[in-house]
Amino acid sequence: MRRFSLWLRGKPFIADMLLAGTLFFFEVVSFFSNVEMMSPMLFVVGAAALSAPIAWRRRHPRTVAWAVLASSLIVTLGGLAVGERADIHPAALALPIMLYTLIAYVGRREGLLYLVGVLLDGGLAVWALHDDAVFFVLFTVLLYGFAWIAAEFLGARRAYDEAVEAKLLVAEYDRDRRAEEAVAHERTRIARELHDVIAHGVSVMIVQADGASYAIRRDPDRAEEAVANISATGRQALAELRRTVALLRTTPHSEDMPMYGTAGLAKVVDMMSRAGLNVELEQTGNLDDISPAISLGIHRLVQESLTNVLRHGGHAPRARVAVVRREEDILVEIVNGAGSGTSAVEGTGNGLLGMRERVAVLQGALEAGRTADGRWRVRAELPLE
Repeated sequence: MRRFSLWLRGKPFIADMLLAGTLFFFEVVSFFSNVEMMSPMLFVVGAAALSAPIAWRRRHPRTVAWAVLASSLIVTLGGLAVGERADIHPAALALPIMLYTLIAYVGRREGLLYLVGVLLDGGLAVWALHDDAVFFVLFTVLLYGFAWIAAEFLGARRAYDEAVEAKLLVAEYDRDRRAEEAVAHERTRIARELHDVIAHGVSVMIVQADGASYAIRRDPDRAEEAVANISATGRQALAELRRTVALLRTTPHSEDMPMYGTAGLAKVVDMMSRAGLNVELEQTGNLDDISPAISLGIHRLVQESLTNVLRHGGHAPRARVAVVRREEDILVEIVNGAGSGTSAVEGTGNGLLGMRERVAVLQGALEAGRTADGRWRVRAELPLE
């Protein structure tokens, strides 16, 4: 029975057809149980006119409501014309049903107008002239009052359900939007990390390979040193790449984290020096007790900037790195020395874009451009909190 009820709830037209059939059935029962019926044809037509429109009550509530009211008036007047009583038509329950339908699906104003029309219907006047007038009037008031209250309750429930559904749709949309933003943010972060790892190592290897190709005949020892640096840089880049991929796959552990802070900066400077970049490093203040995110940001800024100097600094590139911890922020400044201006490797601009994104994530400020004497400077201020 419960399954049937749930099935009907999803098929309102079939439920209304069953309701109309029920009203017509009770009309037929009342016809055979009352000997006062004088016109069977009038009875059948009236019963069909009252009950049949109920099947479309939710599809066309206004039209059906006034059609039922008009049918009730015609049936009442026709019954009076042939001498039949007006209180033996169970299908007249279609009137309070349509009052309920109008209030629930259209509005109180339509329901109030319809109730006025029902009061003006000749059927109520006939009921008032009945022998049990008080009973019929009380029954009518209770019936229509119940229909009104039930419609108000259903309307409030439907409004609540619609509000809840709207909130759920908004929450679902917001959840999907947040998920998309999280995915885009994560993809950007991964791309930035991979670029910093791969581009740095590959750029150093390319510069070293170019130097080795020039020195392989004139200075074999220097070429051998460059090849050794290429091998060491490649192994380090591969190890860092594997570590980054491992962090993406699993939960990071402290022993898996790369080395940052003062030791990490010194390691980057040492590797760049072995690659042929003359680097001057200045570190002021304690840089080992700051948050991992800021420490990683400093490390990547220095790494990317020195890589760019090595790639674009021309012959005998030089750079100065200053990392200063101040009261409220950390100043990171990388300035390249005067070089020939030639570029060993053509850039794409992704490095600078990645630095801007990283600094923006850390709520900092980044300036990158040429100074008055023609040098290139990257300056970042990263707040500690």
